[in-house]
Amino acid sequence: MQQEIKHWSYYKDENNICWLSFNKENSSVNTLDREVLTGLDLILEELNSQSLLAVIICSDKDNGFIYGADIESFRNRENLDEARELIAFGQRVFSNLANLKHTTIAMIEGVCLGGGLELALACDYRVAADDLSTRFGLPEVLLGIQPGWGGSVRLPRLIGIFAAMDLMLSGRLISSKSAKKNGLITAAVPKRLLKQAAAKIAEQKPEKNKNSKLFYLYELKPMRNAIASIIENKLSKRVKQQHYPAPYQMVKKWRKHGVLNDYAFEVERESISKLFETNTSSKLIDLFFLRNKLKKLGDVKNCKIKHVHVIGAGVMGADIAAWCAYKGLNVTLQDLNLEVLAKANERIVKFATRKFKDKIVSTQMLDRVIFDSNGYGLKRADLVIEAVAEDLSIKREVFHAVEQGARSDAVLATNTSTIPLEELAIAFREPSRLVGIHFFNPVGKMELVEVVKSSHTAEEHVVSALNFTRQIDKLPICVKSSPGFLVNRILLPYMLEATLLLEEGLDAEVIDKAARGFGMMMGPVELADTVGLDICLAAATKLSEELGFEVPHIINKKVAAKELGVKTGKGFYSYKNGRKIVSKNPKNAFIPKDVEDRLILRLLNEAVACLIEGIIEDSDYIDAASVFGFGFAPFTGGIMNYINTEGAGILHARLKELENKYGHRFAADEYWEKLITD
Repeated sequence: MQQEIKHWSYYKDENNICWLSFNKENSSVNTLDREVLTGLDLILEELNSQSLLAVIICSDKDNGFIYGADIESFRNRENLDEARELIAFGQRVFSNLANLKHTTIAMIEGVCLGGGLELALACDYRVAADDLSTRFGLPEVLLGIQPGWGGSVRLPRLIGIFAAMDLMLSGRLISSKSAKKNGLITAAVPKRLLKQAAAKIAEQKPEKNKNSKLFYLYELKPMRNAIASIIENKLSKRVKQQHYPAPYQMVKKWRKHGVLNDYAFEVERESISKLFETNTSSKLIDLFFLRNKLKKLGDVKNCKIKHVHVIGAGVMGADIAAWCAYKGLNVTLQDLNLEVLAKANERIVKFATRKFKDKIVSTQMLDRVIFDSNGYGLKRADLVIEAVAEDLSIKREVFHAVEQGARSDAVLATNTSTIPLEELAIAFREPSRLVGIHFFNPVGKMELVEVVKSSHTAEEHVVSALNFTRQIDKLPICVKSSPGFLVNRILLPYMLEATLLLEEGLDAEVIDKAARGFGMMMGPVELADTVGLDICLAAATKLSEELGFEVPHIINKKVAAKELGVKTGKGFYSYKNGRKIVSKNPKNAFIPKDVEDRLILRLLNEAVACLIEGIIEDSDYIDAASVFGFGFAPFTGGIMNYINTEGAGILHARLKELENKYGHRFAADEYWEKLITD
């Protein structure tokens, strides 16, 4: 017998096992919406009347199990009642799944997130492919909400409160091995054995994990109070409750009600309904769609890059090479200095070891990198990325040789962070070949990449660069060639203001604390150390020539002393094994009133200047650049979102106050007047 309902199909095999497959129509991935849930509910009702050995739920998509709820269903801020009703409906459907009279098994291959994992949790067993693409998580907190289809109840019941809270409060993803270890899944098997393993579980019905005595102990009210206090204390060191209420709300609800009683499902439903009303949820959901907008700027299917040749094996060049190899590309890394190549090798090995616990897989990645002091890889490469020192004459010399030695159809790119492409294009016979592909440090953590086009750059090379950026799983934005481009242009005044505060005698940790208090992911002083003070000085010097920025003397002193930040073990902070050593007794723990405004308003003012100068075509991309490029407070939705929320008039007035007090560097850009009147 075979029955088909939209998005779902099932059949019964010779062993009386029902295979229920999900394949969302007109969608590249499986996501859950009302129509999908309605179809599932109808099928469950049919199956409940049949005689079956088991029901195995699987995906007919090649790219994953279920990515979660269709976020579009929760985007309408004008009618949140629809979102609340959908939450209640989803809970009912998953409850029907959990109460199905047949044994249920989720057979998982690929991504299993959010509502997808909640569906799997409603099954009796979960079996998954043990491969790199299979990942589990409840990332709702990253959207300013919490699991709402039973996940915040069923997950603690299954794996215990500590492991469950770790996943739900962080939104992080885990592998099949980790999921098997903590009890989330019943079995992790090679992909080729997945169906066989699911069928075996259907036949044998192994004993399920039973809750330990500790689980019931932790569910007692006094223990919940104690554990919740510990969790909240750890949370407070990462995020503020007023900025990110969702994780605190989850802990609060568990503290009060626990998860033993089924009333916990009603508590979950009420909790997520309140979170939908918060500004944080609204802004983070907007960022989710903005991220998708960036993803559509490049087309992975049309990317033909297989071999990347990186010139310059310093920190940035080595990290670009490592990331490209990590994403499956063949890489040649060129540098004349053998000692620099040796250090790059050490760095790439550490990266591979960190990314892949499996030695075979890490070795495969390392095999894709060839260290190439003679530059033999140049003539074979589909893409050449220059990542040498930020020196115009050196870069011109490199590109003069590159254009002669590279294939005529190769994409030629620079990773320059500040130099306009027109100044580099002088070295070219065909300046239309030059495009900017600007990565940010650290490459392995920063999602954003600026694709820079000059007045000469051919559109086909811009498209190739955008496609390549998506191929290596980065988020591209396209910017006009100008000093500092977009991110560094916005960011540098903020970092320079921080160094001026240092010169005034304020402690580095106090300055960074002020920025983090606003909601920045990292303070400006630590950020400068992370980027490298030599890089900051080069950028500041270039932009001071073009835009009149003042370069504080303290940066020159640090660079002259070779105290360059994280990479040398000392900058404005000291570091051990790459970790910051924080002074237990800062010179002045009190944060002066103006510090936050001095830092943040210089960011905002420069962003507004970039908008009027046309460095970026769409103000949405300023929001994207600020959040994904340097960690501007995500709960605000980005710089332009923040300006709109706070009020351009109020911020403009504050700029005038600071200009009167501290000088012309706070002079408001003329475009503020337009923002105020719009």
